Amino acid sequence: MARKLTYDKNMNNDVILCRTYNELAGKHACRHLLNESISYSKSWMHIPFFLRSRFKGHSEVCIISINRNDYHTARRALEDLEPRIRRRLAVNRLYAV
Repeated sequence: MARKLTYDKNMNNDVILCRTYNELAGKHACRHLLNESISYSKSWMHIPFFLRSRFKGHSEVCIISINRNDYHTARRALEDLEPRIRRRLAVNRLYAV
């Protein structure tokens, strides 16, 4: 009897790479990840009015997520960005060494 193939080994292993309030910084980061052949997903999270004090008064946050296996490659790719763009990204420290 042949073994049934499953494709869910690396499914739902997404981690947050970075967050930003600036739309331009999010576009630059996504373009750079795309040039480095790193797959990502980008989403905008709406912040309720009474929680905006935690997020510096912003109404939306851009969240860039990647697969857990590509985390270190993507982190190194973000280090190549311009300093003015990199300052606007809040990079997640998932595996801080």
